[in-house]
Amino acid sequence: MKTTKITYWVVTGIFALFMAWSGVMNIIVDQGSIDLINKALGFPMYFIPLIGYAKVLGSIAIVVPGFPRIKEWAYAGLFFDLAGAFIAGLVQFGFQAQSMFMFIFIAFHLASYFLYHKVKQTQPAS
Repeated sequence: MKTTKITYWVVTGIFALFMAWSGVMNIIVDQGSIDLINKALGFPMYFIPLIGYAKVLGSIAIVVPGFPRIKEWAYAGLFFDLAGAFIAGLVQFGFQAQSMFMFIFIAFHLASYFLYHKVKQTQPAS
């Protein structure tokens, strides 16, 4: 159990930091966000900070203990963000080796989610 809990927090921490960092870059509307999201993928400019705030809030929600319903919604939203980014990239650029990079973060997301439920099962009901 202790190993599972430690693994959960390490995986979740890495994933949350990545998503929060990505979200902050979107919130400040850095040039990289503009080049990729607006220019390359064609999403409107107002979408960039919107998705950024959602990423930061989702990252906070998955690391704050308790609030299981909010945590479930946060995991769902973060998955939709990653899956949507992957699909948008495939549609716009076709399959490229860089596309596989997204699977690293999707794997971290899925690992965090499944470990969260494994840890939650072993905890006594309150």
